[in-house]
Amino acid sequence: MKKNPLFVAFSTQKGGIGKTTLTVLFSSYLHYVKGYNVAVIDSDFPQHSVVKMRAREIDQVMNDPYYNKMAEEQFTRLDKPAFAIVEAKAEEAIAVAEELINRTSDEFDFILFDLPGTLNGEGIVNTLASVDYIFAPISADRMVLESTLQFAILINDIIIKPKAGNVKGMYLIWNLVDGREKTKLYLAYENAIKDLELHVLNNVLPDSKRFRHEMEEEHKPVFRSTLFPIDKRLLSGSNFDLLSEEIIQLINQNKHE
Repeated sequence: MKKNPLFVAFSTQKGGIGKTTLTVLFSSYLHYVKGYNVAVIDSDFPQHSVVKMRAREIDQVMNDPYYNKMAEEQFTRLDKPAFAIVEAKAEEAIAVAEELINRTSDEFDFILFDLPGTLNGEGIVNTLASVDYIFAPISADRMVLESTLQFAILINDIIIKPKAGNVKGMYLIWNLVDGREKTKLYLAYENAIKDLELHVLNNVLPDSKRFRHEMEEEHKPVFRSTLFPIDKRLLSGSNFDLLSEEIIQLINQNKHE
């Protein structure tokens, strides 16, 4: 009998705050660094950015000897293929994930969902109710924060508190943090968030250009990729490894409670 993978969604109703980037980076970290078996369901219509990224990267690997060698060396070292990416409508995302689990011989540990930046689409709330964990990126921008808090409060009130789904926890993640901003600003926001009975992860992600480093003709170190892990030279100081380990520890802790 196949084990049941954990369903994890990076979700918010505000675009441009990093949910797709976080989906790609966390999938890469789990699959290529930690050795878990991962799949991604890309339901972020109409962009489907994760599907398009994989297509671009495959083209680069096929046509660029440098990346072709990188991919070959990684496959030999890990002895496992790249993580699966499947496109699906938001309202069909769970069914598509379950069909993927049943039709392949792979034993998945995690299935990650990249959902549209809205709650107005058909079936999005039902899809969110069916995942195990929801992580919502936030920033100190007032409009972003207010929008994301509205989203989190709604999910808390209609799914988590009444236990109207599978969600075991929802957590906010500070993203795009400007190191010049005063810590007390974030403390003030976090006190307000705590009053709303919402939870924020301890590790924050800086506002850094490194998060946009993809595969390029210049063969610079790669940060964001569906085929490769974050380059160690860029990982240092990014806080992403610390954030990922915090998420993994949180999930493992909840398993044993």
